[in-house]
Amino acid sequence: MNWKDLLRMSLSNLKRRRLRTFLTVLGVLIGTASIVVMISLGLGLQQSLYREVEQSGGLTMIRVSGADAGSSMMYSEASEEVEKYIDDEAVESLADLEHVERAAPVYEMTVVLLKGGYEGQVQLQAMSPDSLEALNIPLAGGTLPASGKNQIELLYGNGIPTMFYERGSGDGYYDTGMLPEIDFMKDSLFLILDTESYFQQQEENSSGSSREGGGENGEQEENSEVQSPVRSVQKHVVRASGMVEGSPDEYNSYYYYVYCDLDTLKQTLKKEFSGRVIPGQPTTKSGKPYPKFCYSYAQVKVEDIEYVDEVANVIRNMGYNVETNAEYLDSMKGQFAIVQAVLGGIGAVSLLVAAIGIANTMMMSIYERTKEIGIIKVLGCSLKNIRQMFLMEAAAIGLIGGVAGNALSLLLSAAINFLTGHGAAMGFDGNISYIPGWLMLASMGFAMLVGVAAGYFPALRAMRLSPLAAIRGE
Repeated sequence: MNWKDLLRMSLSNLKRRRLRTFLTVLGVLIGTASIVVMISLGLGLQQSLYREVEQSGGLTMIRVSGADAGSSMMYSEASEEVEKYIDDEAVESLADLEHVERAAPVYEMTVVLLKGGYEGQVQLQAMSPDSLEALNIPLAGGTLPASGKNQIELLYGNGIPTMFYERGSGDGYYDTGMLPEIDFMKDSLFLILDTESYFQQQEENSSGSSREGGGENGEQEENSEVQSPVRSVQKHVVRASGMVEGSPDEYNSYYYYVYCDLDTLKQTLKKEFSGRVIPGQPTTKSGKPYPKFCYSYAQVKVEDIEYVDEVANVIRNMGYNVETNAEYLDSMKGQFAIVQAVLGGIGAVSLLVAAIGIANTMMMSIYERTKEIGIIKVLGCSLKNIRQMFLMEAAAIGLIGGVAGNALSLLLSAAINFLTGHGAAMGFDGNISYIPGWLMLASMGFAMLVGVAAGYFPALRAMRLSPLAAIRGE
């Protein structure tokens, strides 16, 4: 018998018991879809990581940090304590290293923005124009913050509107589902850099109101502590230079940040805090302002990825903390591999059950076709052809289930991405479920392999049947 005859007989046998074939294929379908969707979740996380690394400068970018300077609302892993600060001199020494294209400082601080009855506490990142341009920030409108201006210009992340709340009630976007009535591209806002004094003032005003209310009721505190007067807070009028592309529900690497020009911010800080310690800046042993302006960290761009480890080791020996995107990516890849293995293992259980179903279907088929097997043996059909016929039936069940399972997994993946706002609800940049072409092909091949493996022993049984006993129906 040739392959065409074997294929025709195999498909004919599957059609003969349509309900049983359908239920068996359904098991393979569910198993395949389970594996593909589970693995796609791990791949979605991995793709999000790749985008994050790319947006932060790629694999040739090194983050160099020293002793603490500035302030951050964002979580970061604890790093080794060092005594050196990142100042202009340190940045110049980093830029002069071999295989380094450029080194640029970054200053982070927590600030408060005010507009009407709304208030927002946000993370401000100040960079040089070249560093801002290197981020490749997609803009919905406007431009990057300009340098050399007297007034600070802000570039708002698309998630910044969600960080504002009503000062009276304290309700924000995540409480009411309503964005503040602020046109960030057109409206001027007040920027407060001295957040500590601002919140002290707010607390003083609140406690003052409480004391006034107590006085009206005739209640006086006899031994109240005399508090030092709170310094008046300076409010800077700022306007937007632009806004990051995307709605408040579309998360990306720029979502929570406000960007501005570094030199303009430094001039403003030095002017406002003249003779005083700038918030987040170090002090001398006597408590006076540190003579140099210190940055939160520096970004070092290496010529080629092959020099990243070498440059990183040199910088560590200089006494600074170093984080490379390559090291971060390698560590996360290991974690994602474990996640994918666990998720794939959970889905594989369903396919194992489907394999048992295929084996059961093939065994039942042999019992029902005992006489048929005996007759084709008597007519001269070889044992090899009989084995091939049953293996082709099992493979066909696996293939049909694999194709249908992939179709179902694409629908489930689309539904997951839609329900999670394409990753925004989970805090990811992009789809949470990602199904590449190779995964679909691999899953179909694996489903066929499972089908063949499940049908192998039933095929051996069919080969071993005695022709005369099979014809007699024994």
